[in-house]
Amino acid sequence: MRLLICCTLGLLISATRAPAPAGHAPITGDYVEARTASVFAGACHYNGELVTTGRDAIAAWSFASGAWHGVDLSGVRAVAAISSDANLGQDSAARKTVLVVDSAASQAQAGAVVGLLKEKCGRELGQILSVRRDRVAFDHTSKEYRVAADGFAALSVRPMPNNECCTQPELVWYSPLAALTHRKVGYTLNASYTGSTAGEPWQREGENSAFYGGFSW
Repeated sequence: MRLLICCTLGLLISATRAPAPAGHAPITGDYVEARTASVFAGACHYNGELVTTGRDAIAAWSFASGAWHGVDLSGVRAVAAISSDANLGQDSAARKTVLVVDSAASQAQAGAVVGLLKEKCGRELGQILSVRRDRVAFDHTSKEYRVAADGFAALSVRPMPNNECCTQPELVWYSPLAALTHRKVGYTLNASYTGSTAGEPWQREGENSAFYGGFSW
C-alpha cells in the first residue's frame, strides 16, 4: 500500500504544472534526465541504492516555444549537472548545479532561461554555482534522446520496452527533477558528467535511470 500511495503521489506531482498567465502562450519543449540510480527497479535494488548512490544527475531542456519576461525561448537548449550530499530523492539533500546554455542563444535568452529554471526548478537544482556558454546538442527522435555538451556532460536515453513504467507504476520510486506532462521512465544507454565543478566526474550505463517527457509551463 505504501508503494502504491508513493507512486500515485509521484505521478500527480510530475503531471502538475502551473497554468500559463492569462493571455500568454505556455513555454513548451522536451526534457530528459539521467541519474546515478535506477528510478524503476525492484524494492531491494531501490533500497540498496538509496543510501549509497543517486546523488548526481544530468538534466536537459530543449525549448520549442514560449517567452519568459518578453524574451522568446524558441530553439534554446540547456543542460545541467546536479550533485548533492544525499540521494536526490530526499527533499533535504543539499544540491549544487552547473548550467550550460547553448552558445547559439543570445545573452538575453541565456539570462531568461536561467531565471525561468530558478523559478520552476529552483529546489531541485539547489545552488547554481555557475552558468557556462557552450554548444549544446539536443536530439530527440521517436526512439531516443541524445544530449551532449562537449567537455561537460552527455547522455543517450531510449524508451523502456512495453511501457513497463506505466504497467508497473509501483516500481517507479522517484519523480522527475522538472514537472512534466505524461512523464515516462527511460533506459539509459549511457550518461556521463566530465566536468569537475558540480561534484566528481561519473559515468553510468545500462540502467532504468532516466525520465523524459514534454513540459508546458
